[in-house]
Amino acid sequence: MTKCNSSVGKTPSLISIVFLLGQLMMITLQTADAQIGVCYGMLGNLPPQRDVVALYKQYNIRRMRLYDPNQAALTALRGSNIELILGVPNDNLQTIASSQANANSWVQNNVRNYGDVRFKYIAVGNEVQPGESFAQFLVPAMRNIQTAISNAGLGNQIKVSTAIDTKGLGVSYPPSKGSFKSENRALLDPIIRFLVENRSPLLVNLYPYFSYKDNTGAIRLDYALFTAPSVVVQDGQLGYRNLFDAMLDAVYSALEKASGGSLEIVVSESGWPTAGGTATTVDNARTYNSNLIQHVKGGTPKKPGRPIETYIFAMFDEDRKNPELEKHWGLFFPNKQPKYPINFN
Repeated sequence: MTKCNSSVGKTPSLISIVFLLGQLMMITLQTADAQIGVCYGMLGNLPPQRDVVALYKQYNIRRMRLYDPNQAALTALRGSNIELILGVPNDNLQTIASSQANANSWVQNNVRNYGDVRFKYIAVGNEVQPGESFAQFLVPAMRNIQTAISNAGLGNQIKVSTAIDTKGLGVSYPPSKGSFKSENRALLDPIIRFLVENRSPLLVNLYPYFSYKDNTGAIRLDYALFTAPSVVVQDGQLGYRNLFDAMLDAVYSALEKASGGSLEIVVSESGWPTAGGTATTVDNARTYNSNLIQHVKGGTPKKPGRPIETYIFAMFDEDRKNPELEKHWGLFFPNKQPKYPINFN
């Protein structure tokens, strides 16, 4: 706060102090509430990138996930103040892992050249599975991108991570028993060590929809949609009223058993489709996503009172995807009209 001008002998009025505190509180609340981003996939006949960024701003969506460094999208994001997860595609991992120079070039071309874009995370790879050919390149690529980010003086601003799915959980019920499959540990353990060393979060694509779809006899729909009226799963002292929290806490429990208890999780994808499969209705999608936006302002039973940074999948329907279910996850139609009313505040 600036000092008052002693030549006139005035002190700040009580009204001005109250106003300033009110402004600071408003900023704090807005920051605390800004937990939701939306994933921007491009496998469809979609509007120009500048129009998409304008749509994010129109609906007060303050965070975006991009799956590759699309130059038109990055250009459109300049000066927008939208925080960004930028992806390194899986098919780039070998090239980036093979030399530091390649990683340096990637960071120069896609990050440093866009100094007025608010990069928050670099997601090196997405849902890389242990048996895939490029799995061996994942952690070396993460290390090289981290070195390039650090050498650019951006290490405190941009965190390097990767996005995993929940297929790697061998046990997920009850949440306190969560653990990773033994056959996945050779891939996951080096990722966890890297994240702990660099104090980066783990990105997790987390879908109650698929758990419900594959277990409709055992999982209630209201438990998946955040609408259960009371505790559905009691896990020791912790009670779970929704599947999202149970799945997320199962991953936290698995991390604790793999020397990753200090890690934070960012939910890098979650959503509900409107067509193409079991329980895929507009009403269910609206219910899930609207409740998700409100729910992540708090925490889980295991991590109470800690907002959960979460990215809804996805901004648009993507008609170039298969199978049919994959086409219908959008909050918006390609003509930029919302499928259903939703409030991101």
